Amino acid sequence: MNLEIITPDKRVFSGEAIAVTFPGTEGQFQVLNSHAPLVSTLGRGDVVVDTGAVKQVYIIDGGVVEVLNNKVLVLAEAVL
Repeated sequence: MNLEIITPDKRVFSGEAIAVTFPGTEGQFQVLNSHAPLVSTLGRGDVVVDTGAVKQVYIIDGGVVEVLNNKVLVLAEAVL
């Protein structure tokens, strides 16, 4: 799936991922390839991006995520 993590200042990540774990405001959740459409608010915590080769961790300070047609867009308040 294609993943983009964006803050008001810059694009933090843009590329392919096989799994992404998010700090939802109601609890942690994971998105995999071909996930159902989803919009969720995010709390402060770790966004774990699994590209297959490596796992990268970004600490965000809240935001929203949209999942649609194998594209994941994260609009983060800030990356700490």
